[in-house]
Amino acid sequence: MSNAKVNQGINLDDYRGVWVIAEQREGKVLNIALELLGEGRKLADKLGVELTAVLLGHNVGDIAEELIKYGANNILKVDHKLLEVYTTDAYTKVISDLVKERKPEAVLIGATTIGRDLGPRIAGRVGTGLTADCTRLEIDETDRKLLQTRPAFGGNLMATIVCPKNRPQMSTVRPGVMEKAHYNEYRTGVIEDITPTLTEKDIIANVVKVVKAAKNKVSLADASIIVSGGRGLGDYKGFELIQKFAGKLGGVVGSSRAAVDNGWIAHDHQVGQTGTTVRPKLYVACGISGAIQHLAGMAESECIVAINKNPDAPIFDVAHYGIVGDLYDVIPAIMAAIDDADSILEAIEENK
Repeated sequence: MSNAKVNQGINLDDYRGVWVIAEQREGKVLNIALELLGEGRKLADKLGVELTAVLLGHNVGDIAEELIKYGANNILKVDHKLLEVYTTDAYTKVISDLVKERKPEAVLIGATTIGRDLGPRIAGRVGTGLTADCTRLEIDETDRKLLQTRPAFGGNLMATIVCPKNRPQMSTVRPGVMEKAHYNEYRTGVIEDITPTLTEKDIIANVVKVVKAAKNKVSLADASIIVSGGRGLGDYKGFELIQKFAGKLGGVVGSSRAAVDNGWIAHDHQVGQTGTTVRPKLYVACGISGAIQHLAGMAESECIVAINKNPDAPIFDVAHYGIVGDLYDVIPAIMAAIDDADSILEAIEENK
């Protein structure tokens, strides 16, 4: 018998390569796919293997080229009319069949609405484990295990999980956590067209009609400037000031969990482990003390400005700039200074 690791009839040495399920909607690659490519590239380089993006849809040839430029060595492009609109049955069958045939050692999926539906189904179909909602991925270089870290016990601690006996090692990854892959127009790779064994009989639940929500939800993950309010606002009326401040800066409104739990603002504005993880260019925390669950969701922001009356608030430990004071005094003063600066610039332009 060889020295290869064999568990439950699986030869772990047969599994090689890192896969990213590149989610797209209506012909546009989602940001989470680019984030997974960035992280997948790091993992693949540490393992000394190639990074493969799995792309499902219909008429998605242009997207495949784009994924190469963002770091994938190979694209498995599955273009089929029955894959135009996401269905659990079709996507699960196609990806599961590919996993069984090609044997990747790690598969990364975005923890989006679709990814959270798809990931467990694929894991169940191929007989492996799945770590959901990961915020950090690393490689144990001694035995090639994927170290998958995620919040546990309501976000009060972080758990690192491994899948020692089965392959592939599968993770869903929270959007906004990982850094996006860098675009390189000169990068080349291989695009392989896959013809799936897929018929309408394979799809039990059909999508009859796609109804888009009339209400536009805030897109925190894509925002470059976020102004968040917390318990220090006092009540829901405080978000009127936060909205004005965000508008003045050209940003969107975020919040802490406390503000959402108090019913002051909708959950889609929540930043943190139980909300959205963000990494904007500018994050302004107003009246937010800085609980660990909130810090974990915004600590990777490029520039953090904190406004709080308590000089000992934990938020100041991660802030690049801190202002100790009443936000109801500080924020109007900042907005007035912005207006003054705009007036000065306009006067300069007029006198040129």
